[in-house]
Amino acid sequence: MKPIIAIVGRPNTGKSTFFNKTTGTRIAIVQNEPGVTRDRIYADAEWRGRYFTLADTGGIDLKSGDAFFPKMLKQAEEAIRGAELALLFTDYRDGVTASDYDAANFLRKIGKPVILVVNKVDKFSDVDLSDFYALNMGEPVPISAEHSLNTGDLLDKILEMLPETEIDEQTEALKIAVVGKPNAGKSSLVNRILKRERVIVSEVAGTTRDAVDTPFTYNGRDYIIIDTAGIRRKRSVEEGTVESYSVLRAFEAVRRCAAAVLVLDAGEEISDQDLKIASFIDEQGKPSVIALNKWDIIEKDTFTIEKYKASLNENLAFMKYFKSLTISALTGQRVDKMMELINEAHANASKRITTGLLNDIINNAVATTEPPSFKGRKLKIMYSSQTGTNPPAFVLKVNDSGLMHFSYLRYLENSIRAAVDFSGTPIKISIRD
Repeated sequence: MKPIIAIVGRPNTGKSTFFNKTTGTRIAIVQNEPGVTRDRIYADAEWRGRYFTLADTGGIDLKSGDAFFPKMLKQAEEAIRGAELALLFTDYRDGVTASDYDAANFLRKIGKPVILVVNKVDKFSDVDLSDFYALNMGEPVPISAEHSLNTGDLLDKILEMLPETEIDEQTEALKIAVVGKPNAGKSSLVNRILKRERVIVSEVAGTTRDAVDTPFTYNGRDYIIIDTAGIRRKRSVEEGTVESYSVLRAFEAVRRCAAAVLVLDAGEEISDQDLKIASFIDEQGKPSVIALNKWDIIEKDTFTIEKYKASLNENLAFMKYFKSLTISALTGQRVDKMMELINEAHANASKRITTGLLNDIINNAVATTEPPSFKGRKLKIMYSSQTGTNPPAFVLKVNDSGLMHFSYLRYLENSIRAAVDFSGTPIKISIRD
């Protein structure tokens, strides 16, 4: 495990800006309003050849009227207790505030080593940090996270206070993005998988804002699960709001994941928005599992499951390869089976077949159904090969790419799938003259 550094402090002190700059990501949402970050967010960073993990947390404001604050405080406390070191962020422009004292006392009770960070310093030549010593948190370190000024000195100090660790950077955890509409049960599912309240769960739509990465181990294998904000229809999301950035982070989570879980509410009809999210997963070439959640509260008869399967097959005809199952995040019903399907889908996406086998499949398909022709010219497939994985990618060398009709290309894809198990993953076929 890499050592963990928790970033804490009152709202709007630049914690998320420092997190994004140091990790080289845009995972944490940065917005000039308090309370944007709610859950704790993790990402890896490197400095001078040493690796560590940063944990961004929600702002500590004991006088906050935010209904989510007690849960935000609990998330921050868990991040600090699991960390080797905490960074207490303050704002130079505001000076020392009552909330800074509250945050300092909060850290003292937990008892972790702390570096006092004074952010938003404009001029380092005449900086006066005397007031910040009153927090009794040691020598303050002035920085400008937004402009990456003096952050090197802060990172040097972090390394001085961290234990030396041996990290195998070749180890790659499987990243799973959990996506869907608001209130489909994504955060509840993540908490069920992790067997603890890792992310804040509420019936209020839009509770999750950031894309929250959490490492965990399941049956001896390492994973990172990414909880994401609910994705509403584009016209329902006002541009420039926290929700708009949350949706962008959700789509980015799909781009950077190795497999996706699309969570649907089994109590609702499949919507156009569900299909748009599924289509985005397909376009990104990600293996996926469709999880029909809240199955425990559905009134069922002997035909219920067949009706749902028929509805999925009809609506998801553009990705007939999908894997699906019914689950309950609340009770844990079939969540273990869902993990098995994720592994199967990812294994199929990583599958490589020999050139000989691929050409046999294509030749048999051509012999069964002749290629299309136009004005006396017939399509000829001279050679085929697999060029990549995740998703599996194939190239067909032909005499004239203009003769390839999309319906015949779909026939060839189906022929490949009939011979090799690529269930759960899209495959890409390119045509070259």
